[in-house]
Amino acid sequence: MSLKNFSGNWIVKNLLAAVAIVAVLVVGASFLLKGLTRHNEEIQVPDFSNMTVSEARTAAAAHKVRIDVTDSVYIKRMARGTVFRQVPAAGSHVKKGRRIALTINSVLPKQITMPNLVGYSMRQAKAELLSRGLSLGKLIYVEDIATNNVLKQIYRNREIKPGTPVESESPIDLVVGLSNMDNTTYIPVLYRMKYLSAVDALHNSSLNIKSIEFDATVKSYNDTLNAFVYRQDPDTSSVTPCLMGTEVALYFTLDASKIPVAKLPEEEEGGAES
Repeated sequence: MSLKNFSGNWIVKNLLAAVAIVAVLVVGASFLLKGLTRHNEEIQVPDFSNMTVSEARTAAAAHKVRIDVTDSVYIKRMARGTVFRQVPAAGSHVKKGRRIALTINSVLPKQITMPNLVGYSMRQAKAELLSRGLSLGKLIYVEDIATNNVLKQIYRNREIKPGTPVESESPIDLVVGLSNMDNTTYIPVLYRMKYLSAVDALHNSSLNIKSIEFDATVKSYNDTLNAFVYRQDPDTSSVTPCLMGTEVALYFTLDASKIPVAKLPEEEEGGAES
């Protein structure tokens, strides 16, 4: 074999060896990268809402994700110690082992100092209650020269003094005046109004809530906030006067087909016709 042929074979062999080494490195790096990033191994985040922390841990383990309780709120209408919010949201796609941050409903309610509402108008008192983290309960009307003037504040059927600590979101009943010259109001049309707006509209009309019922479509606290009125009782025309303090029962759903067509707001009917 000549020197030229030998040299040529040596170069070819080295080139082939280099190509082989590079190929091995590329393939190895690819497998390593897939292993580290868990390529194509995304999972769907389960819905932890309304679960206890223990239940959420069990569900997280089954779906190969981790949970951490990072915050808490206090919502009176929600079971204590249950999951209120999660990040990432339910249905999101994440890698296995991803940490899901949970906000739970506090086991111990926040304490609020009761304000002095005597002498306020009903609307002023309601605004003050909401600003303090409390809620307006029942309006108890008694004969007085000034209609809707707050005479007493009641908590759990007893008069409550200013400065008394109460649980956050507690309903406070108000004893308010009712003049013989100004004692009627009107029941608003509440169809398709969401929960909080409907309750607010009744109170602003000097009316009371007799009862609140949710149908089977409402399954969580968030559903409660998004549910809307499909029935109200009394179901009377907004031009019919009634006595202040009249009680109204409200029925909520997430199913718009339950709202009677005849009860839809006029502007929506007109929009549908056009």
